[in-house]
Amino acid sequence: MPGLARALLQAGKLTSQQVESLTRQATAEGNLFIDVLLISGAIDARGLAAFCSETFGYPLLDFAAFNRAALPDKIIDAKLMHTQRVVALGKRGNRVAVAISDPTNLQALDQIKFQTEMTVEPVIVEHPLLLQLIEKVGQNAEQSLRELSGDDLDIDFGMDEAAPLIDTVEIDDAPVVKFLQKILTDAINLGASDLHFEPFEKFYRIRFRVDGVLREMSQPPLAIKEKLASRIKVISKLDISEKRVPQDGRMKLVISKTKAIDFRVSTLPTLFGEKIVMRILDATQAQMGIEALGYDADQKAVLLEAIARPYGMVLVTGPTGSGKTVSLYTCLNILNKPGINISTAEDPAEINLPGVNQVNVNDRAGLTFPVALKAFLRQDPDIIMVGEIRDLETADIAIKAAQTGHMVFSTLHTNDAPATLTRLMNMGVAPFNIASSVILITAQRLARRLCSCKAVIEIADEALLQAGFREEQLDGSWSPYGPVGCERCSGSGYKGRVGIYQIMPISQEIERIILAHGSAMEIEAQAQRDGVRSLRQSGLIKVMQGMTSLEEVVGCTNE
Repeated sequence: MPGLARALLQAGKLTSQQVESLTRQATAEGNLFIDVLLISGAIDARGLAAFCSETFGYPLLDFAAFNRAALPDKIIDAKLMHTQRVVALGKRGNRVAVAISDPTNLQALDQIKFQTEMTVEPVIVEHPLLLQLIEKVGQNAEQSLRELSGDDLDIDFGMDEAAPLIDTVEIDDAPVVKFLQKILTDAINLGASDLHFEPFEKFYRIRFRVDGVLREMSQPPLAIKEKLASRIKVISKLDISEKRVPQDGRMKLVISKTKAIDFRVSTLPTLFGEKIVMRILDATQAQMGIEALGYDADQKAVLLEAIARPYGMVLVTGPTGSGKTVSLYTCLNILNKPGINISTAEDPAEINLPGVNQVNVNDRAGLTFPVALKAFLRQDPDIIMVGEIRDLETADIAIKAAQTGHMVFSTLHTNDAPATLTRLMNMGVAPFNIASSVILITAQRLARRLCSCKAVIEIADEALLQAGFREEQLDGSWSPYGPVGCERCSGSGYKGRVGIYQIMPISQEIERIILAHGSAMEIEAQAQRDGVRSLRQSGLIKVMQGMTSLEEVVGCTNE
């Protein structure tokens, strides 16, 4: 028995025979109970609206004081509006007022909450007037739906035609599809780098990493975690029946005919379901140019001089998420010319760069980094890029390639440039091989860039000196800036990120220290004498330039 029918029966507004007859008729005709009820004349629309308002405690809309022309048209999609007979009246903050004639239709309220990620506040409207409102906003809502999932925006499933489409009918009909598209487009619009879908015992949350900081964006109903995980896994070509082991895949979001954004998808079984992390891989980042990355003028000159050499090894170091891939691909993009053969081995290839031969390593199939590197050397290469040097065998082959007339790029996970050399020695690479192949090491971090709403702040000279500034730098010619917060930066005071770099060319003095099995401290001291700035010193220059705050630099660098 529908909830509205039960309430009317308990209140004595309908008899049990009427309820049974009307319910049977609604089921046979495929209509809503409220439609059949009002057509039968058992109760009039005004009386039913007053009953619902009084019984369920929801306000009754006064149409005389309501401006129908001001109805929003992009809150609830057209399909939900027509099938569930609901209309958004307006929103304030995280709350949305929804016109409804049957307050027992909890499915509609749950779907609206799920779709809008807002707290739903029902408002009772007479049923015929509600149908007029639906007709009023219907055309605009249909247009909004087309904008969301029409010609200019589509998810490329990337599935083979012969692959079985498991549960596609059920999934495609669910609001999960629209919700996922909305989440992905919101993440792109906010400039997020990662999306986290996290199931817990009592709730399910979605977080975005924006400018290096995780922000909670939504807590959809816990019941959708399985469908959402299945949806993501289907379009990422993962096994939706396998929930016991981690899986990795990719998917693509087509923004327009000329722009598509890839997502790297990783699943991880947890206590309460599969956690899914999606890394946004925007190929346009690698084509922004080296000027957009934040290198100082002298650092840029040293880097460009190194990558222009005919052979040698350039290493990029830093923690996960510090922009190593973008830096490498920016260098490759500079060198990517018709007369140069470039090959890369990655796990996996994150950015698609036309003109570069990219290979995904596959350990299960036997295509490891060493195997790929050996194959590259038989492919007449000029430039080789190795996604990461993880072991001695990979390091040896890469170094031999650098010693035999090839330019080699790669990454390592170390804290700074001097530590990279000792890390290679600890891996078992002979010091004379390191000294004769490595020509430059760059360490990097990403600091949040101050928004245009930034303001000058007062910081005591003692605090500036303790942070690493020298006495001569505190000459009053510059002022430190701090975050303020505005609508553009969502109140955080930061918008975007800027790179902080330590560019260390391998000088003859550093080569001597390497050959003598010197420590990272000795290499660092010599680098300082050679004029190489540490990460902290490079960050302090960004503070002087007003690009970021002192707090941000201190938080992401060590001294």
